[in-house]
Amino acid sequence: MYVWSKRIVVTLLVTFGVLQIVFWNAATGGSTSELTTRTTHWLGINYFLLVVWVFVWMYDQARVRGKNAWVWLLPLLVAPLPTLMAFVLLLQRRLN
Repeated sequence: MYVWSKRIVVTLLVTFGVLQIVFWNAATGGSTSELTTRTTHWLGINYFLLVVWVFVWMYDQARVRGKNAWVWLLPLLVAPLPTLMAFVLLLQRRLN
């Protein structure tokens, strides 16, 4: 767990934000979407499988540390990467 640094977390969060903006700009607008149906389905399936895999890992890590992972499920469904980064940073805090 201690391999994560704040620099990596900030970089991943910024990258996530930029990619979300690019994706939504390509998917919305007055004209026809530039994304094909196949691409959209592929993104949806990968998103769902990522959420499942990350939640299983988060549940395992929380169980080891005696924390409740179920409160992280809804934010994880909305935005997996930022939720994962927040989860990792909160679990890395030094205990007194």
